[in-house]
Amino acid sequence: MASTLAEKIIARASGQAGVAPGEIVTCKVDLAMFHDSSGPRRVAPRLKELGATVWDRSKVVVVSDHYVPAVDDASAAILKLTRDWVREQGIANFYDMQGICHVMLAERGHLAPGMFCAGGDSHSTMGGAFGCYMAGFGATEMTGVMVTGEIWTRVPETILVHWSGDLPDGTTAKDIMLFLCRRLGMENSFKVIEFAGPTVQRMSMMERMVLTNMAAELGAETGLIAPDAITLAAIRAGGANVDEAVIAHWRSDVDATYETRHDLDASTLAPQVALPHSPANSVAVTDVPGQRIDQAYIGACVGAKLSDLRMAARVLKGRKVAPGVRLLIAPASAQTTNAAVADGTLGTLLSAGAILLPTGCGACAGMGAGILAAGEICISTTNRNFRGRMGHKDAEVFLGSPYTVAASACEGRIADPRPYLQGVA
Repeated sequence: MASTLAEKIIARASGQAGVAPGEIVTCKVDLAMFHDSSGPRRVAPRLKELGATVWDRSKVVVVSDHYVPAVDDASAAILKLTRDWVREQGIANFYDMQGICHVMLAERGHLAPGMFCAGGDSHSTMGGAFGCYMAGFGATEMTGVMVTGEIWTRVPETILVHWSGDLPDGTTAKDIMLFLCRRLGMENSFKVIEFAGPTVQRMSMMERMVLTNMAAELGAETGLIAPDAITLAAIRAGGANVDEAVIAHWRSDVDATYETRHDLDASTLAPQVALPHSPANSVAVTDVPGQRIDQAYIGACVGAKLSDLRMAARVLKGRKVAPGVRLLIAPASAQTTNAAVADGTLGTLLSAGAILLPTGCGACAGMGAGILAAGEICISTTNRNFRGRMGHKDAEVFLGSPYTVAASACEGRIADPRPYLQGVA
């Protein structure tokens, strides 16, 4: 029978010829990932109590990214526990202070089309950019995965979001997602968002990862993009290899049934800004003129990849951060930092007055450097701006693309990035 990409992956993982939305199935997990906050400190005590061991060490990836570098005794203890557990369990795929977990999976070639993956973080949906089904689960569910290598799921409906047209200069995948948070809302539980269309097909892998990452903000189980030559090139760049036949196999059938389909024109989209305290509070950047800021933050899995830093550098080249504004840059991985040094991107950002922070989740998760005090206002490339997310509950966080955040840092207020890009390559 005709199937969506999500249904095909779940059918394979559950050992069935086909599945239908609403069915409850048990899937074998191809890869399980968790980080220092969601992983050993929560799972290890449960495994000990059960007298259980990890079902397949080769299929487990652990990343330290939330508490790095340690800023107090509690953080240091969590990191020590993580490192000790990884060593005791013989987990080879451990990335300690090398980058944010979702980006590390992409950079190190752990993801491939057709895989069914479980992540101990809500933004594990980022993996769907590689044509694999990757959803986020809590510590109890991840404990079950560690012991059995399996997890149950309800087969989700799929919402198809089809984009055509060219994104105008200064408008990005982040703007698409802020628009969709408003358009589709954030209550799409037991749904998969499949992104398709010429606009998506022309996107780089780094931009596609923004789409699937922020499927979590839509409340979806995951986001998916069918694999193509761009996907395969990204996997191979990470040191893995896949057969080109996956391009034809791991995609939705032309006559697959979707819950709904949205056909949208990217050429009409303006840069978006999400107002406090929800990504769904998005408006065009021109609708928030004059909003002052104290801090601009370019960080997180969704907002500090190499492409994001290059966007900011386009705006900031030859310019300076406004007096009284802090522009903080926390690259998404060590590899990103090295590449940004090599091509001059980081030099441009620092010359403009940006402050370089360690790689990690940091202020995005309300941990480490860059958190906000009461009454402070920040515009950020992160994926969430819930009350208290980046520090004090009485701080305010606006969300925007790297272009918009950089332009706002220059003006000291939320600004439209498009005038800054005129004539800039």
